[in-house]
Amino acid sequence: MDEVIQVTQWLSSITPRKKAKLFFFTTHADAPSPMVGSNDVDTHEETQLPLATTVALHNFKNIDEFLKKKVNTFSCYNVIENEITKTDYEYLRFYSACKYLDVVPPFLDLEKISAIQNKFEMTDEERDYRLLLDSADLVLEKVCDSLKPAGVSQMWTALRKDRNLIRGVKTIDIIGFFVDPNPTGIKECLFFFIVRFLQKADKINRVNTNRLERLIAQCDESSSCEEGKTIDFIIDSLRFYPTELYPFGFCLIMRVIEGRDGAMQEIEKTMEISRHLGMITHTEKNPTKETIELVKKELMKPKYQFYSSFTCWFMSHGDSNSMVLADGETIEREWFLTSFPDISTFQLKPKVFFMVSCRGANKFSLKGDEFEGQSATCDYYGIGSALIRNRMLDITDSVRDISYVQPMMDTLVAYSTILDHLSGRANTHGSIYVDRACVLMSENISRGRSLTEILEHLSQDLHEILQETMDEDRIVYKQACHYDSFFRKTLKLPYTRHPKEDVHSAPQ
Repeated sequence: MDEVIQVTQWLSSITPRKKAKLFFFTTHADAPSPMVGSNDVDTHEETQLPLATTVALHNFKNIDEFLKKKVNTFSCYNVIENEITKTDYEYLRFYSACKYLDVVPPFLDLEKISAIQNKFEMTDEERDYRLLLDSADLVLEKVCDSLKPAGVSQMWTALRKDRNLIRGVKTIDIIGFFVDPNPTGIKECLFFFIVRFLQKADKINRVNTNRLERLIAQCDESSSCEEGKTIDFIIDSLRFYPTELYPFGFCLIMRVIEGRDGAMQEIEKTMEISRHLGMITHTEKNPTKETIELVKKELMKPKYQFYSSFTCWFMSHGDSNSMVLADGETIEREWFLTSFPDISTFQLKPKVFFMVSCRGANKFSLKGDEFEGQSATCDYYGIGSALIRNRMLDITDSVRDISYVQPMMDTLVAYSTILDHLSGRANTHGSIYVDRACVLMSENISRGRSLTEILEHLSQDLHEILQETMDEDRIVYKQACHYDSFFRKTLKLPYTRHPKEDVHSAPQ
């Protein structure tokens, strides 16, 4: 069959709502730049004009033409370059979006998908199409699904009132002030236009969504929300780090074995919980400085931009400032913690570090006969008053910026013990902190708990446990853990245990 006919039949089989979503996912706002094959031309018209004309004319002609152009580009594309190109990213995004929406063109060359994945050096686990979807776009899709056409129309009206923001933007004028978002697919096009416009204007990104939240907050709840949804529910969904679908993120486990009883148990527990959470995991046994540098270099590879979070477990001996490596050398803990968050592939994404080592030799000792022989080692208020609000600073958009970000932002560091103190371990099971952390995370999958809630529970749980030193003094003591957070959103654990699903992978 002629390819033109095939493309026409494929487009005619897709509903307007799915066309709008396919266009949205394919024109991903945070595509890596600059890339080989990119001419640095402003893509404002390419990503917003088709949406604007569709809303204004109630006609999907321009979106159809955009999708046809993409298909034709991919059809003629030869995967021969050694360097990763912009088209490689676009091809993977397009394929994953089609797979997610169940509209994969029957004529799409899946062998090219596999060849591109080879260029990215993707493992079998990483060839799952869900890795290629942008989790932030999936959250925005759910927000759109939670709003009625009237709600999106009210957002549009609120946006149009911000004259400083929309001044001189031609696509805004194409849509006009009054919009009928009721025809099928038009609500989606208008919402996605608003989102992409705010992203291009540098007003929102995957972490900073305040400007979008303020638009939603101006909607009338009775007419703007789908059944069972509320304005608060919709806004709350934007206040979590986007970690939708599989995988939950990338997990790096580094552990020193020598001189650490129960170290193998630690690795089994951390690997098991990472699998339950739906993470793709890499382990490093007995790391050295060279190992750490090689891992950092690996994490800078383009494929890691597809991950939505990063978790690192580092388990070794240590003191107040440093950690002991497998070869007896030490590294400064602060150097380790500040070097990883600066890796570009994980910017604007949650990064969690579990630092499991002693930070000194002090102990919170317990004295008394009753402790001998006991040891584990053997109404919400909102600011609603207008008077109070009037006394607060008026922070305008002109003094807000989301372009420049401190490297440590969106990072959380969890310590197994407090400064200058021991981190206890059991002879056969390794670190008690690791054991309790894995148990609590496993128990709270599907309960909607955030990571910080679990860490607070862990702090309470660990501090109840009586431990005993392994020297001749046999001192009974308690351990206190804590965490430092630079998070700007809440990181929730997934609602389901994520198995690996080979059926969704592209052909090898």
